[in-house]
Amino acid sequence: MIGVVLVAGPLLLAQGPPAISRPADGHPDLHGVWNFSTITPLERPAEFAGKEFLTDDEARQYEARTLQRNNRDTRDLSADADVASAYNDFWWDRGVHAARVNGRTRTSLIVDPPDGRIPALTPEGQARAAARAEARRQHPADGPEDRSLGERCLLFNAGPPMLSGPYNNYVQILQNRDHVVILNEMIHDTRIVPLDGRPHAPTAIRSLLGDSRGRWEGNTLVVETTNFSDKTNVRGSGSRLRLVERFTRADAATLLYEFTVDDPASFVTPWSAILPMSKSDDQIYEYACHEGNYAMTGILRGARATDQK
Repeated sequence: MIGVVLVAGPLLLAQGPPAISRPADGHPDLHGVWNFSTITPLERPAEFAGKEFLTDDEARQYEARTLQRNNRDTRDLSADADVASAYNDFWWDRGVHAARVNGRTRTSLIVDPPDGRIPALTPEGQARAAARAEARRQHPADGPEDRSLGERCLLFNAGPPMLSGPYNNYVQILQNRDHVVILNEMIHDTRIVPLDGRPHAPTAIRSLLGDSRGRWEGNTLVVETTNFSDKTNVRGSGSRLRLVERFTRADAATLLYEFTVDDPASFVTPWSAILPMSKSDDQIYEYACHEGNYAMTGILRGARATDQK
């Protein structure tokens, strides 16, 4: 007689990544705080011309070089350069890693055109850029309105589109069946994006953040924004900019953010970029700028002193 002994034990199965949670409507859950800091530049540096990706060794070397170059605590500069550095390195939060998408380290956030560079401006775009530059030269600081939107605490790298900047590279997303809320920590800009299929606002209604409408395409949230103000400037864009953003939950810890800048009046061809975001347990804090914007009063006082001279 042959005896068979069965040994009870755990069933060993190959375990994949954690499943992506989904609300009752079945769409991926984008809720939470996401960190989009990266030291990968928007445009491909000349040193990587013709090279879209870095090897792991090249990525480590690039990260080490970049962190050393960006270190504001370096004291081997001239006295003037040291003072001009303003903040100590403690205050900067650019991130420490290059952008890694689908397991490969990119040399630029721009994926199209293939050279990783912003396309050339059209004649209309060049004329607009020249007019803006001339206005700054003729009226550099007659009043606050002559200064940049960033200096006026109105709009910065948080966009749209969202790009990594010197600090506050966090976005909080909230969603329900009919709306998605995109709250950026930088300048606490908030977009409430309807998902119910309503049309865009009339073209006469313009705003710095534009008019956003969203829809789901499979597992990707697509947000289309139009009706930008002529004061909004995405690397040379104008008021006819059409921005398409795509949010795809790659896994439990990663959100892939892609955007396309489509403005035929400003660029000879559309251009697109991708920026990976990491899930974070950090909190979004209030960004108080105007309450203590001493730089603006200093700029205007300096301009008045120059006028008197």
